[in-house]
Amino acid sequence: MTRAPLRLLALTAAAGVALSFALNAADPALESASAKLEKLESGQGKPGETIMFTPAEINAWVAVKVPEAVPQGIRDTRIELGTDTASASAMVDFPKIQESRGKSVGWAMAMFQGERPLKISVREASYGGKITVFLTRVEMSGVGVEGTALDFLIKSFFLPLYPDAKIGEPVDLDFNIDHVQIRPDGLRIIIKK
Repeated sequence: MTRAPLRLLALTAAAGVALSFALNAADPALESASAKLEKLESGQGKPGETIMFTPAEINAWVAVKVPEAVPQGIRDTRIELGTDTASASAMVDFPKIQESRGKSVGWAMAMFQGERPLKISVREASYGGKITVFLTRVEMSGVGVEGTALDFLIKSFFLPLYPDAKIGEPVDLDFNIDHVQIRPDGLRIIIKK
């Protein structure tokens, strides 16, 4: 073999490796979110410090962590932030979620067979090391539910899936967090002074 084909082969191999590396490289937003979470979890936040997660960081983290937690039944997750509010949307198949957890699908859950667009909206209140999350609206396949009907859905479907969830109840914040602020430009975590 002459040197020209060897160089071409070497360049092609190098380009292939570089392309493979680029395609598998971590998302900078995910890396940033992970570093901030590590800082919180390791107690490295300084007293009074604000650690902010941007919408891009939150969505990058959710895109990786949701499939790890629920390998079947949820895709195309998206988080949107407002002032003290947040919305999560995804394509969801409730029976597949149940089955992936090794649970049987009851008749009520079987009514929701098939993938559907789901959007959940919450409002939060946070102070003094506690946070309360209020579920304000659930929208499935374009049909919104609020008020008494939403309370029924929470009791009948959500709490059986997540029995430890605290909806509308204050919960202690971990990692020396004083309070949380949700704003359109990001989620602010304020460390106790």
